[in-house]
Amino acid sequence: MATLPQISEAEFEVMKIVWKYAPISTNEITERLTKTTSWSPKTIQTLIKRLVTKGVLSYEKQSRVFVYTPLVQESEYIGQESTSFLKRFYNGDIKAMLSAYIENDRLSEADIDALRKLLANGKNKEDDQHG
Repeated sequence: MATLPQISEAEFEVMKIVWKYAPISTNEITERLTKTTSWSPKTIQTLIKRLVTKGVLSYEKQSRVFVYTPLVQESEYIGQESTSFLKRFYNGDIKAMLSAYIENDRLSEADIDALRKLLANGKNKEDDQHG
């Protein structure tokens, strides 16, 4: 998998809107972000331009409106960030990460139950492939 460009927290907020609503115009992105942030329309346009420059967004001009679509899938980006986080803070050891979360009471019983279900589903898939 190719390494994806680093994007800032602010750029990630823009991407969440684009991933959810693409294809989406500059005005629609701006309208949605001014409701949830204190950013000016100019700031939002700057963030969009940066994402285009980084190769994460593409656009086409439809009459007088720019319409944006993502060039990177949300799951692909989040997967890369998760792997990077795991390597950086836990030497790639997922057991160490989960232990730290459990020991510091960062996981609720509901979280632990959800993890058990994920693990059971993963095991079932593995069994199906080998069976």
